[in-house]
Amino acid sequence: MNALPVPPAIAKIAPDGNLTPRQMRRFMIDMVLRRVKPGTGSGHDFMRRRTAMNPWPDLRPILQGIEWALIGGVATRAYMPERMTKDMDIIIHERDGNTVIKKLQEAGYSISSPLAIPGYLMLSPDGTELDVIFGKYPWLKAALTNPKLDPAGYPVVGLPYLVLLKMAAQRPQDWADISRMLGWTSDADLDEVRAVVKNFSPEDIEDLESLIFIGRKEQEIPPPDDEAK
Repeated sequence: MNALPVPPAIAKIAPDGNLTPRQMRRFMIDMVLRRVKPGTGSGHDFMRRRTAMNPWPDLRPILQGIEWALIGGVATRAYMPERMTKDMDIIIHERDGNTVIKKLQEAGYSISSPLAIPGYLMLSPDGTELDVIFGKYPWLKAALTNPKLDPAGYPVVGLPYLVLLKMAAQRPQDWADISRMLGWTSDADLDEVRAVVKNFSPEDIEDLESLIFIGRKEQEIPPPDDEAK
């Protein structure tokens, strides 16, 4: 199969077309900023709704005594309307890795494969995919010591730390999650997110502010001319 030509807009950034994850995120943000308009069509009540309608394995009795928390798509339901995702992701201290894997295996989980990052993809007894990530981030102790609880009562990493993880991800869905979560959070919570990102990933501050701006646009009411089109 012939290689696709590098589009001019991308060639300006990376002549060979190989964007770094940060360059790709910046490119996507700039593209959205050129097109963003007020409003999304979703009501404010819906956007503030927090549910746990999608069933996921309850790891609390299995991992009792272990510090762990949800991350990834399932975790976002603590901060925005629940969305579909194919697997459940948790983060634990790296030092607890062997203990957690053993506890899960004793509960009927099986190892499917290693992850690209330290950790394992495991399968629950009913076939649910579970990514167990062995973390060693400088902020991890604070995140696991004081988790937020989602509508099902599962521990979730605090919003600032979930934003850090999603800022480092390479999928547009993760950046969209950041924008939607931050667009509907309080000014006080935004200031906390800003402080944590500035401390642990200062090079991402500019992109963070752009994602907040895009998310806040969802709350605005479109002008009458736009509604009539």
